[in-house]
Amino acid sequence: MATIRDVAKVAGVSVATVSRVLNETGYVHENTRKRVLEAIEQLDYSPNEVARSLFKGESRWIGLLLPDITNPFFPQLARGVEDELQKHGFHLIFGNSDENAEKELHYINTFIQNHVMGIIMAANQSGKTDYRGFPIPMVFLDRTPDGNPSVYADGVEGGRIAAREIIRRGSKRVTLLKGPEHIRPAQDRFRGALEELSNSHVDFYVMNTHSFSFQDATQWAAELFAKYADTDGIIASNDVVATAILHEALRLGKRIPDELQIIGFDDIPQSGLLFPPLSTIRQPAYDMGKEAARLLLKLIKKEKIDQRNVQMPVTFVERLTTRKVDARG
Repeated sequence: MATIRDVAKVAGVSVATVSRVLNETGYVHENTRKRVLEAIEQLDYSPNEVARSLFKGESRWIGLLLPDITNPFFPQLARGVEDELQKHGFHLIFGNSDENAEKELHYINTFIQNHVMGIIMAANQSGKTDYRGFPIPMVFLDRTPDGNPSVYADGVEGGRIAAREIIRRGSKRVTLLKGPEHIRPAQDRFRGALEELSNSHVDFYVMNTHSFSFQDATQWAAELFAKYADTDGIIASNDVVATAILHEALRLGKRIPDELQIIGFDDIPQSGLLFPPLSTIRQPAYDMGKEAARLLLKLIKKEKIDQRNVQMPVTFVERLTTRKVDARG
């Protein structure tokens, strides 16, 4: 790998001259600048971005912290963030917290030590820490800590839609999965579904769960059908959990959707590839990521911000784990 000294040697100039060209500081004769740039191209030299950021007092790095990269929802968020930041010449430093508060704080400190200009955070412990007055701009993605800039989907309305759709398609004994208590979006969608179910004439059960992992969900699915064998409609806390429930239901020989209807939440790419494909509530994950990046860039540039908390709409995606209804319901 070429160094700045190699560039200086090929160009026939001092290291200080190469540094002035790279950092656009001080006067360099045009012919000299051209030789340096040709040497950089010839050697395929990549300057150390961290070193440059220390020298110039700024960087082009943004920290992105996600809670669980194995959940297909979060790479969609990350792609939206990355695509928007790259358009403006910024790069990502990525962290995966595994829903662990200690690991979360470790990554935040790592981001700061690497002189990031801002942080986008979709981590689950954020509600336990007050980040107001933080030394660098921070935007929360898919999370809504009070008083902090954030981009999130309308989980309460998503829960209401899921409950309305499963009721209008004829389910009479619905099981509602609550989702992890420490994750506010999960509680928002639970609250919306609970509100709608409570105002209906259907019987329903509530089942507590404490994570979104597929491994845990397979156990809950077996427990659900053992406890609530007569359930004919399930509102899952997310698509990963819904996938495990669908798998168990098919193993038990249940006819989907005639005997049992299932609605997930998120609309991860895999949901449409299941058999039968999963009906779900769609969060616009990619667009949420792009919007979070835009908001963070405005904070970094100290531009006027009309909306610090951006709520994005959700929609019902009808596939084959719910029954069809005609226009009259």
